[in-house]
Amino acid sequence: MNGPALVLVAVVAVLFAAGFDLLMQRSLIRVVVGFMLLGHGANLVLLLAGGAAGTPPILGEGKGRSADPLPQAMALTAIVITFGVTAFLLALAYRSRLLLGEDEVMDDVEDRRVCAEEHADIGNGGDAG
Repeated sequence: MNGPALVLVAVVAVLFAAGFDLLMQRSLIRVVVGFMLLGHGANLVLLLAGGAAGTPPILGEGKGRSADPLPQAMALTAIVITFGVTAFLLALAYRSRLLLGEDEVMDDVEDRRVCAEEHADIGNGGDAG
């Protein structure tokens, strides 16, 4: 692996790490930005999977190997899917901001109650199921 490929691997690692960190936040805008970073990281992974540039596959007149068009098609598909999901998440965040006045995800009180009941049953020696 040469120098530019190692740099791209490091950039992919940073994008994935930052994206996952932002996905775990409570702010919906940070979740959207985290998803966008994951999408960009996935596109760079597809770019790395394509390997070195080759001759055009249609002409095939070059002395080297022909280029593989599949990673480029996968990258274009990933870009379109990322754009669509990002637009949907932005619409959800905007609607949540309008209805609640904030973009923070609130705690689920019912989930905490069920979890507390399960822990109480386990602590009393009862069956949790």
